[in-house]
Amino acid sequence: MKTELPIPSSESALTLHRYPRRHNETLQAFDAADEYLIEHASTWALRAHARILIINDQFGALSCWASLQGFDVIQVSDSVISQQATIENLAQNDLVGITQLTSVDALPTDIDAVILRVPKSSKMLTWQLQQLAGITDEHTRVLAGAKAKEIHTSTLNQFEHWLGTTTTSLAKKKARLIFTTPTKQPAPPFDPVSDIDVPEFSMRLANWPNVFSAKKLDIAAYLMLQHIPSQTRFKRIVDLGCGNGVLALQAARNNPAAFIHAVDESHMAVASATHNLHRHGINTNRFQCEPRDCLTGFEHTDIDLVLCNPPFHQQQTITDHIAWQMFCDAKRVLTTNGELLVIGNRHLGYHTKLKRLFGNVTVVASNKKFVILKAVNA
Repeated sequence: MKTELPIPSSESALTLHRYPRRHNETLQAFDAADEYLIEHASTWALRAHARILIINDQFGALSCWASLQGFDVIQVSDSVISQQATIENLAQNDLVGITQLTSVDALPTDIDAVILRVPKSSKMLTWQLQQLAGITDEHTRVLAGAKAKEIHTSTLNQFEHWLGTTTTSLAKKKARLIFTTPTKQPAPPFDPVSDIDVPEFSMRLANWPNVFSAKKLDIAAYLMLQHIPSQTRFKRIVDLGCGNGVLALQAARNNPAAFIHAVDESHMAVASATHNLHRHGINTNRFQCEPRDCLTGFEHTDIDLVLCNPPFHQQQTITDHIAWQMFCDAKRVLTTNGELLVIGNRHLGYHTKLKRLFGNVTVVASNKKFVILKAVNA
């Protein structure tokens, strides 16, 4: 695993790590798309202290490079983990701090250049390009990049539609760049939030663009909804990795005396969960939605129930370390006899991890694809 990112036309290099730091890490904090973007951006002749807008930086490689050049860096991210990785990598390389904005903040104006990692979600890309159309003009450099397999004709068409003339580079180490000259008049703002209905549970759920399964309720969540317990002893419940808050909402309904914590590392997920709990009449003094890396910094140790539908990828990389971190954090915050309820694909083998950590695990429900497991904090 490489931790040193060479800087073009320089003898220096950036030392970069993923977040959270893990022993025996096998995954890099930067990839070929980051290298290609930096290589091209290094050829720009920009004014001193130019304002650079960096969007969807994965672990801070682009932001650290821009800070190293002495630019005024504004980073926009939906991910708490990406933001924290950037902070730690800036410190690792003795670089000055940057401005960090969330994905639900308004973009700044008076920008000299934009560097954008193309997001996985087409809807997220549409929203970000529509925002950029309102703050860029023909004098703004706009550069985007991703793995070559993630850039399609439809991707280029979106850049053409929202911004202007768009071309693409040759592939290099399986990465590709997109070059755009903004010439379009900004379109009228559109509402980025879309709704899905779950009539079986009398729910209408709002989703910001980057929320998982924003077009329909995923089948794992649907199964989990049917098995969220209702017990008077549950005074404090955590929906860990809450997404749009669907499980938090049902937990609040099933346990009207409980306080609900909804936690996710996505700012758009937290905004969606907050909206949905409000929309369905859950009193604001009964819940708190907040962006966190799992339960890092979460000070409660009196949680009676944790609900968890873990992701099995970070950015575009498949990994199980997030699920393990969630399970460990849940055990730390659960009270004695507190319960962790987990749903996952059968093949992920969560029962083995839970048995090792808690010493017990039982099957609550299952279907051909998913299984719901319960572990009790003895």
